[in-house]
Amino acid sequence: MDMPWRETRTAVVTGASSGIGRATALRLYEEGYRILAIARRRERLEDLARMVNDPEMFAVLACDVSVDGDVLRVAEYVEREFAGKLTTLCNIAGGALGVEQVADAAFDKWEGMFRSNVIGAGRVTKALLPALEASGHGDVVFLTSTASQAAYEGGSGYNAAKAGEHMIASALRLELAGKPIRVIEIAPGLVRTEEFSLTRLGGDQAAADKVYEGVEKPLTADDVADVIAYSVNLPHHVNLDLVTLRPLAQAAQHKLIRTA
Repeated sequence: MDMPWRETRTAVVTGASSGIGRATALRLYEEGYRILAIARRRERLEDLARMVNDPEMFAVLACDVSVDGDVLRVAEYVEREFAGKLTTLCNIAGGALGVEQVADAAFDKWEGMFRSNVIGAGRVTKALLPALEASGHGDVVFLTSTASQAAYEGGSGYNAAKAGEHMIASALRLELAGKPIRVIEIAPGLVRTEEFSLTRLGGDQAAADKVYEGVEKPLTADDVADVIAYSVNLPHHVNLDLVTLRPLAQAAQHKLIRTA
């Protein structure tokens, strides 16, 4: 006899080697999910697996979500190991590159952002939709950003990428109407993680630190993971279409309170 779905919950989490992806994988594991954590950086994933030390419930697989062959290996793993029990996909992989204005746009960075945030999320979702539907209780989570909701100077490429991912979630929700799959979008504002701004600013640690200077309690990766966990643990007839979360110090994309 099959166990009730809440007792056999399984999740694929992309971007799990750091930041919000890592926090989400760990939080869902703590909630009793069987986890497949995927990301490009194999060494970091292996370190995470060693830290958890529960190979039956927490597995890792190196995967670049922009590469067809890598995503195919994820789908094959899910078919083999989760056997129709994949309940949750968290599309966390993504990020920002650069702060150039349109007049100085670096389109190689734009292409990188579209590959990870838009095409990567779409590719993984397409590959795993059959397994999610087969479970009878599927969830697809897209981590977008408040950058998808309001433009700002120097954000055009990232604004466009996250707006594109938002539209994937919105269209998918309509396309899956009548099927047992929820589509959930989580859109954080200012989140301080170890790599987001550092990567965006080309490894300039001083510039990355300045992004958060004087801001009292930016969101953390754990804060966002808490919201993701809450959204997928609700009764399955309840769908949080879009959750926007910001730190108290950020009233809007353009209004951030700094104390110094």
